[in-house]
Amino acid sequence: MASFDLDSFLGARQARVEALLRERGDLLVPSGTPPKLAEAMTYSLMAGGKRLRPVLCLTFAETVARSSLASGVVADAACALEYVHTYSLVHDDLPAMDDDDYRRGRPTNHKVYGEAMAILAGDALLTEAFALVAGGPEPVRAALCRELAVAAGAAGMVG
Repeated sequence: MASFDLDSFLGARQARVEALLRERGDLLVPSGTPPKLAEAMTYSLMAGGKRLRPVLCLTFAETVARSSLASGVVADAACALEYVHTYSLVHDDLPAMDDDDYRRGRPTNHKVYGEAMAILAGDALLTEAFALVAGGPEPVRAALCRELAVAAGAAGMVG
């Protein structure tokens, strides 16, 4: 029996998530977004990290739901999870919360762009997560939006 190499598995999946996030760059920053806001959003989202939430989403879809990783719904859901996670980190780092100076070895968003812009970048990441999940014709997207809202909302992550 072949042994399972977790590091290789995670590395391959993390690379896939990074590619998916780059592919959706135009969706993250819609036309008309102020350039400084776009920069602040991208600064935090593309700062790297383990990407465990989207990795788990992709792995679940592939393993349990038997869905292809190429599925737009699955890829969008995985990216939306990372948008929400990044928003939570941006807001968590703010002076009114944990007042962190560094995240993933780099200055936090509010240290680079100012507190007001960091708040707006986090808000935009959260909102764009729902736009991404809702952005296709598949009926399952409405249910995914609701699940994401509940998980991220007052009775979930925010609470």
